[in-house]
Amino acid sequence: MLPVFIRLLELKPKIGNSNVSAHKHMYAASGTSFGNSLSDPMLDPDFIDSPPMVQPKFTSRSQSIRAVIGDTITLPCEVENLGRNILLWRRGSAVVTAANLIITRDTRFKLLEGYSLQIKNVRPQDAGDYNCQIGDHDNRDLVHTVEILVPPSVRSNPETGHVTVRKGGTATLECKASGNPVPSISWTRKDSIHGSPHLSEGPTLTLENVNRQDSGTYRCYADNGIREPVFVDLQLIVLSPPEITVEKSWVHAGEGYEAQLVCTVHGDANPEVMWYQDSFLLHPNDRRTMDTRGEKHYLSIRNVRSSDFGNYSCVAENSLGRAKKYIEVSGRPGPAQFHSPMYSRYREMYNLTWSIESFPLIEEIRLLYRKLMMNESYQHPGRWHDIILNPPSTRSESYRHIMTYTIKGLDPNSVYETIVQAKNRYGWNEVSDIFQYYTLSTDMPNEDVEQTLGSTAYGNNFRALSAAAPTGDRTLASGLVLPAVALLLCLVAGSLRRELAPPPAM
Repeated sequence: MLPVFIRLLELKPKIGNSNVSAHKHMYAASGTSFGNSLSDPMLDPDFIDSPPMVQPKFTSRSQSIRAVIGDTITLPCEVENLGRNILLWRRGSAVVTAANLIITRDTRFKLLEGYSLQIKNVRPQDAGDYNCQIGDHDNRDLVHTVEILVPPSVRSNPETGHVTVRKGGTATLECKASGNPVPSISWTRKDSIHGSPHLSEGPTLTLENVNRQDSGTYRCYADNGIREPVFVDLQLIVLSPPEITVEKSWVHAGEGYEAQLVCTVHGDANPEVMWYQDSFLLHPNDRRTMDTRGEKHYLSIRNVRSSDFGNYSCVAENSLGRAKKYIEVSGRPGPAQFHSPMYSRYREMYNLTWSIESFPLIEEIRLLYRKLMMNESYQHPGRWHDIILNPPSTRSESYRHIMTYTIKGLDPNSVYETIVQAKNRYGWNEVSDIFQYYTLSTDMPNEDVEQTLGSTAYGNNFRALSAAAPTGDRTLASGLVLPAVALLLCLVAGSLRRELAPPPAM
């Protein structure tokens, strides 16, 4: 019945015209003349049912309305002099409302304050042209265009979010985004040590000649200015032969103590890790244990014996290859580590402080220093001065010892460099790295400082040690050990300010 009702509304003017035409024919048959006389019934006001109507007029204007999905919008339609005409809302060929009736079954549509059309919780399919139409013989329309803005969405391709490629190959990461307007896409690396640097634009990220360092999480962002950008993560796995790094290539050990060797194995194809001493494969026993924590692999040796000293190797193997790294376990002293400040407090002397690891007693220390001849164009080292120091014979409670020595007879305002080497019953250690320091042009406040050699272990109480000084070029004065706690505090602060007492009278 509803379509018939709408059809009759549209035909109403035509029915009125045919009645007038019938009246004209009836009067013509009776011989009545019309012309311009007042006898023309169409000109007779009494003949017409009602006076001429004022034409209806839209007071609203057509609009382009942009709304975000989920919003509520109102399409205005205000009309003057509507009279008996029917107002329709159309969307394409579909009628949404007629007069005050809601024709559509969609409950989100509602008429407000007359004929303005409200749409709640708009969806993408609500986009398009909406016509507010006056149902007279002219069928005049007011057209509103609705655009639905859709926030971005993004998904990875493949949907698993994992891409696997062999080392040296090409990795292609892809994501697909949708929304209105069409989102722009950008790529970053999530787990980069330098933050999240921008990598590229577009739906595809291509990485050529990949290696192990390229493994990680890559993030694809989609943004179209509607609400917040969204992202999806893709995990890149680069299959490669194992790669090994070692914490220490040289491990100091003492008989009766424990030694631990550590190697880190990188490789995504489940590498198998084995430990060797020289060329012999090692297995766990009552003194030897092997442990794995993530990528770190540990070989621990308890109650070390002299037979445990030697060359060890950490070997890792997977389906793509094999890698090996060497670690030496030795009873020789460890290399000297310097803890002195770079600048001396004096013009002609420098207080040198260093530490050495050694489980057995240190039998001898060799200290070499030289001056650097420098100007703006070149740097020329001078002659090495060689000093042999006899360390204290008292064994400390720890294997790490801090030692001090004051080098005298230096030139003011000059640059010097020093190396230190130590020997115990297993032999000489490796020569230390070169340490560089500077003398002042003017002394700081006076302070009694003597050439000293002291030794202490971390955690030991204050103790005084002395040793005889050889004659000739090899000089050694008796020494005084610095308090361990005070020295450690100085090291943490980054400054070693020491007050050394004169040596005790012999």
